[in-house]
Amino acid sequence: MILPGASLMIYEILTLFPAMVQVPLGESIVGKAQQRGLIEVRVHNIRDYASDRHQMTDDRPFGGGEGMVMKPEPIVRAIEDIKGQGPLPRVILLSPQGRLFNQEKAWELSRLSRVILLCGRYEGVDERVVSHFVDEEISIGDYVLTGGELGAMVVVDAVSRLLPGVLGNESSAADESFSQELLEYPQYTRPQDFRGLRVPEILLSGNHEMIRQWRRGQSLLRTRHRRPDLFTRLRLTAEDEKLLRRAADEESRDP
Repeated sequence: MILPGASLMIYEILTLFPAMVQVPLGESIVGKAQQRGLIEVRVHNIRDYASDRHQMTDDRPFGGGEGMVMKPEPIVRAIEDIKGQGPLPRVILLSPQGRLFNQEKAWELSRLSRVILLCGRYEGVDERVVSHFVDEEISIGDYVLTGGELGAMVVVDAVSRLLPGVLGNESSAADESFSQELLEYPQYTRPQDFRGLRVPEILLSGNHEMIRQWRRGQSLLRTRHRRPDLFTRLRLTAEDEKLLRRAADEESRDP
């Protein structure tokens, strides 16, 4: 059931191994979002669209070479069938050759109402599928996995938590790492003193403006240390420069 005032996001996942994604996506935040009618995850077995009695979905590559290639017929049948069942979706292939997935892309996809996530396998997908039936390719990192299922789950998780109502606290997603090309500031909870390691006093002060400044400075400093590639793209304000210097000074004084 869709909650009043909520928009439904539909993920259509095409895979040869449905069990790989069904159970994990039924847990935690994504599982609760499905129960509340904020998202719907539909998992489709590509073998169901194969026409031969052995449900073949792969074959040897033309020109020779190792491994197998996913055949075009079952995939295209699946895409065309799913397209006819609702709003026109964007078709995304999870592939190591795709654009690197990041927070900006997650925000972009969160504005859609329906996506098809095609999970590649083996040596890849027949190029005719990629060229004529896929809208874009996405990679979750510069490494090779055995299939696109893990990538599809990453996309579903990252996009879903940006949708209204999924996290409950609407400001939470906007404050996290990468949402503003900054890494998130350090987080602490009870106890205040753990084996002599104390929570920074500023976080116990109750002064919300000072806490905001401290957190901003820590985010800037952490990004400069850990992700200089992100830091070089930032346009720092005069306040940012001041808070960064303060954070660096505090760091240099820590034992």
